[in-house]
Amino acid sequence: MSNISLKNVNKYFGTLQVIHDVNLEIADGEFIVFVGPSGCGKSTLLRMISGLEGVTSGIISIADEDVTHVDPAKRNIAMVFQSYALYPHFSVEKNLNFALRMAGEPSEEVVRKVKTVSELLQLGELMGRKPAQLSGGQRQRVAIGRALVRSPKVFLFDEPLSNLDAELRVQMRVEIAQLQEDIGITSVYVTHDQVEAMTLADRIVVLNAGAIEQVGKPLELYDNPNNLFVANFIGSPSINLLNVDVVGSKGNKITVSLPGGGNLSIKTQNGLPSGLKSIVFGIRPEHLEITNNSDGIPVTVNYAEHLGGVSYIYGKLSSGENITVESPLGREAHKGGGLMVSIPTEKILLFQPDGPRIR
Repeated sequence: MSNISLKNVNKYFGTLQVIHDVNLEIADGEFIVFVGPSGCGKSTLLRMISGLEGVTSGIISIADEDVTHVDPAKRNIAMVFQSYALYPHFSVEKNLNFALRMAGEPSEEVVRKVKTVSELLQLGELMGRKPAQLSGGQRQRVAIGRALVRSPKVFLFDEPLSNLDAELRVQMRVEIAQLQEDIGITSVYVTHDQVEAMTLADRIVVLNAGAIEQVGKPLELYDNPNNLFVANFIGSPSINLLNVDVVGSKGNKITVSLPGGGNLSIKTQNGLPSGLKSIVFGIRPEHLEITNNSDGIPVTVNYAEHLGGVSYIYGKLSSGENITVESPLGREAHKGGGLMVSIPTEKILLFQPDGPRIR
């Protein structure tokens, strides 16, 4: 078992609290991704799990053992950093076997482990090269191999792909996903790139200002965000968030005044909180529909991004609010042009102005 448990974990730097009462259970073999904006505490939390950063209060356990104050070297974890941190004067083979040799493992065992990892990561032809002779993707594979060869209980990744170009990032995402499927080691992965999070994670932990906003499977967070922060952070392009006034309410149905003109009736599960006169509704770009109906909402096109199979249209409503529409039919859109958009009410997410989800 290599489960990870964080209970009431807090971190202060002086009087500044950077991690706020984090509670999280990570199952054996699970691939967890921490996401959030810069400065949200995701790397600090990862370093606390590794032991590179101390814990002010709370308990961190690995494999049901309290490691809160255990030295990093004794936690049986392996960490892959943003920088490859390879020994430049060593060959790939020596980079892979160095830690094993320093630990005094038998020579035949070192050879066996290095061979297994090199085959898994397809490093065979690179074993005699030095890091300067490798591409960025190859160096990152060596860095992962150096960690993997130690047979750790837990893998920790701190933005390992951020130094790679776009094409290599896609390739390495696929390789890391395949590696996790093959070896099944409990892994915690930090990134600011939500595409990495959505494609790699079994579950995503969304962090904001040192606190957990929501934990869930990627599509759960996308379809059912708990609050405005999660809704706005998860998804690319971002969700459309429009401020609307409530002009009528009866039972579980409310009527709102749209910023582009007209009213819209929306069903809610339990109605609105008492006294709420305005709300925020969210609609994903792919759920908006370009229509020829006169009862649609007029949008003025600011910019159209044509990607082949799909187009993203960035426009403004007559009220001045920005809106993004995803459409396979948007190829004819151009700056300054106009189009009509309809909003399917069943796809709308409703939020209170201060963040919590209404429906």
